[in-house]
Amino acid sequence: MRLNELRPKPGSTKEKKRRGQGPGSGLGKTAGRGHKGQKARAGGAKRIFEGGQMPIYRRLPKRGFTNPFKPEYAELNLDRLQQAIDRGRLDPSQPIDGEVLVKAGVIRRVLDGVRLLGRGELRQPVTIRVAGASRKAIELVERVGGTVIVEQGAKAQAEQAAPSA
Repeated sequence: MRLNELRPKPGSTKEKKRRGQGPGSGLGKTAGRGHKGQKARAGGAKRIFEGGQMPIYRRLPKRGFTNPFKPEYAELNLDRLQQAIDRGRLDPSQPIDGEVLVKAGVIRRVLDGVRLLGRGELRQPVTIRVAGASRKAIELVERVGGTVIVEQGAKAQAEQAAPSA
């Protein structure tokens, strides 16, 4: 037996239907699509079309909205920070900020700032500058003798600098 002699077991496979191949095929002329109409055409029907009744996406009410100005933070958990320190990518004796984290490959980009989250444990004291941090993350960093400096965003700094009327 050779590879070119391999065949499926007789009766285990079916021939594919060759549509539109004349009256003898049983699927000639209209190729099983019937006569005229939207579904007989190439491209078929619209998926959301409900035969003239009001479509469900228009019957149901819309709720809420998405704020286009909402700040988006790069999230950083303590276990990921400790992992980078263990691998020698971060120096715990130096202050750590967004740019240092990007250079070390811990986060991809700073976005509107870095937010420190409390998953995992930290074993060395570190000084880290972030745009935001959870209470648990601050507590865990301070427990090992480190400090978390929460910087205000550019928007909050601009509001403080401008005198209120």
